[in-house]
Amino acid sequence: MSATFATPRLARRRPRPVRAWWRDAAGLTAWLSLLFVTALWVSGRGVQQLGSPAGFLTSAGRLAGLLSADLLLLQVLLMARVPWVERSYGQDELARRHRLAGFSSIVLMTAHVVLISLGYAATDRWGLIAEVWSLVTTYPGMLLATAGTAALVMVAATSVRAARRRMRYESWHLLHLYAYLGAGLALPHQLWTGADFTASPVATVFWWTAYAAAAGAVLVFRLGRPVWLNARHRLVVERVVREGPGVVSVYLRGRRLDRLPVSAGQFFVWRFFPGPGWTRGKPFSLSAAPGRDQLRITAKDLGPGSRRLAALTPGTRALFEGPYGRLTGTVRKGPKLAMFASGIGITPLRALLAELPYHPGGAVLLYRAGRPDELLFRRELDDLAGRRGVRIHYLVGRRSRDRSSWLPAGYAPAPDDVVLRDLLPDIADRDVYVCGPDAWTAAVIGSARRAGVPAERVHSELFAW
Repeated sequence: MSATFATPRLARRRPRPVRAWWRDAAGLTAWLSLLFVTALWVSGRGVQQLGSPAGFLTSAGRLAGLLSADLLLLQVLLMARVPWVERSYGQDELARRHRLAGFSSIVLMTAHVVLISLGYAATDRWGLIAEVWSLVTTYPGMLLATAGTAALVMVAATSVRAARRRMRYESWHLLHLYAYLGAGLALPHQLWTGADFTASPVATVFWWTAYAAAAGAVLVFRLGRPVWLNARHRLVVERVVREGPGVVSVYLRGRRLDRLPVSAGQFFVWRFFPGPGWTRGKPFSLSAAPGRDQLRITAKDLGPGSRRLAALTPGTRALFEGPYGRLTGTVRKGPKLAMFASGIGITPLRALLAELPYHPGGAVLLYRAGRPDELLFRRELDDLAGRRGVRIHYLVGRRSRDRSSWLPAGYAPAPDDVVLRDLLPDIADRDVYVCGPDAWTAAVIGSARRAGVPAERVHSELFAW
């Protein structure tokens, strides 16, 4: 950021800025691994075996299995919450890539099973069912691999959008952890009977390194890092404050929070111990800039996980994973800001307005709510307006039913981008931060792009799962 910005109110340890090459390096590494796996198949006479029908089926099944295994390991790495990968892509992009890698892996795994079974059956001149039974019951590690495949299929089935909509986040998250079990159960089969895994020293070193990297990332970043941070900072509930209809804030205190590498705009996955459901984590954003010994999260009653916050008592231990998310100042391109919030989406933007440096008038907040009593942090926002010169537009009222708009119905029939340019004539020169419901966020982003905001200056996270 430019040195002409105002000085932040609190010096603290923050996550490292996102470097453009981190994202490129992660993506290139993934593609190179798939290319290398294909090269291993070629070097193992995969092409030469395509001449006969049985050889074609078996060799194509080998390639499908190799690519499926590599994608499975990449999927585990995407789930491992490696900080520099997570900050480079953000949760929304990681979720999309995770689903793409996962479904591609399952499709290739299914093709591997079908093609290998057909190829072996053609070679042995057995029936398909008899061949499958023989493979499962007599080949080393195949029973474990079958159980692992079943676990992965279950994870894939519950990741389909229609299934996710019928599940609570906590239940989906718990089931999703079976992907680790599936990957682990597949390993013995691949190392004992997979010729492509042991055909050469290069192949052996590659696959052992890939599995070690995936397992190490999980152990370090999904287990070790959260345990260390929780032991170091020891967060407990200080008090619970009602902010509005069905909305509460939880104030948490802890030790040496100035050493916690977190920025405004990020979120944690929280568990509160003891109490019902403490094993299932729930993501909540910080709703205030992190302090030296205090954090604040705010949530709306949208289910059992968020509803339980209202019943927390002082002294309850808070266990956390994170911080996660890239809706922070590290993605900022220029000195001027435009922030768009709807409903509970104000929480990360409220924190950003307190933490980020800007000149008076350099930050503008457009905050939409259906009713005046749904405007959260009204007093705090007005204080920021008076103290730091934030310009605030409260957009109160129901949305139009006749069109997809992020504005209240009273602004119709003017196009959204025309209203936006009228409210903010210099919108194209500002970094745009957006947080709110999915459809509303998409409408804001569309308006901002039509109003001339470059894509690299639009920042949002839907916290999709």
